[in-house]
Amino acid sequence: MKIEELRNLNKDELLTKETQLKEEIFKLNYQRKIGRVEKPHRFKLLKKDVARIQTLLKEQEQEESGQKKT
Repeated sequence: MKIEELRNLNKDELLTKETQLKEEIFKLNYQRKIGRVEKPHRFKLLKKDVARIQTLLKEQEQEESGQKKT
C-alpha cells in the first residue's frame, strides 16, 4: 500500500486498516509455526504498511495538538 493512498484515509479508517493488518500478521505467524507459509515475503510488506499507518497517525496527532515538527 502506498503512502498516498493512506493519506486519503481519516483517522478511524487508518485505525481499522492497522487492526486488519495486525490480524493478518498474526495469522501468518500462526502459519509459520505450523510450517506452511505460502508467501513469506508478506511479513515484510505488512510490517511496513503498519509502520506507515502509525507514522501518519502520529503526524495527525501532532497537527491536532499544534506541535507539528518540520
